[in-house]
Amino acid sequence: MTATTAPITRTDDRSALRTQRYDVHAIPAALRSEWIKLTSLRANKVILALTAGVSAIIAGGLAATASASDPALPASELFIYPLPLVAMLAAVAGILMFTSEAQHGTLAVILAARPARWVIVAAKTVTAAGVGLALGITGMAAGFIGAAAGGAELGGGSHLVSRAAWASLYIVLAALIGLGVGMIVRHTAAAITGLLMWSFVVESLFAPLLPDGVLHLLPFSAGYRLLDAGPQFEAPVIIANQLARPAYAAIFAAYALISLVVGTLVLYRRDSN
Repeated sequence: MTATTAPITRTDDRSALRTQRYDVHAIPAALRSEWIKLTSLRANKVILALTAGVSAIIAGGLAATASASDPALPASELFIYPLPLVAMLAAVAGILMFTSEAQHGTLAVILAARPARWVIVAAKTVTAAGVGLALGITGMAAGFIGAAAGGAELGGGSHLVSRAAWASLYIVLAALIGLGVGMIVRHTAAAITGLLMWSFVVESLFAPLLPDGVLHLLPFSAGYRLLDAGPQFEAPVIIANQLARPAYAAIFAAYALISLVVGTLVLYRRDSN
């Protein structure tokens, strides 16, 4: 009597084998997931409303309070003035994209469903850039409308496109820096407090003690100089010999890249909970 062996069956279950190609194809699904979370989070709607309201109030107030002794600025220049605050709101939105998941325990579920962590980082980076662009456009449009409603002339459009382009880059990079900081810190209050303290206090406090060579490298001072406005739009950190605007764009973009790279490394090394 001969013994018979059961035939070995092979399954073609692709879900049991994850390849690089599979991870790349998972990016659209990850982007859809980020969009669902973005639109369902109430804080993002509040940030969008604050961006529009504060930008209109600031630009409109500056236009309405212009006196005869001060040269009246047109709306094509005043719409830039609220954008440093919009940049901070964009950075906060970027922080919340990660810390809200890390603090509420949903990050572990997301990583279990999608183990390729670089896919999650890529989806969040693209989404954060989109959020920054949306907030920038909203802030600029509301600022322009507010300035016009406050009595400012519309002004010429020769510099309007270039100003909007530089301002959009500024807001997008601020949102990416916020995402990177959120990935590193993982705590909403600590990340937001640290970012605001550095931007509004530390850079301004220590700037008079630093040489020009170091002042060029301050992150938010460099980002502030991406705003293409007239001579009355002064940066809080005074630099005697300023670099060209593309150089400051490269510096600010380097901080965004570094924060995202460090945040990604931290995500790979830390536990998911």
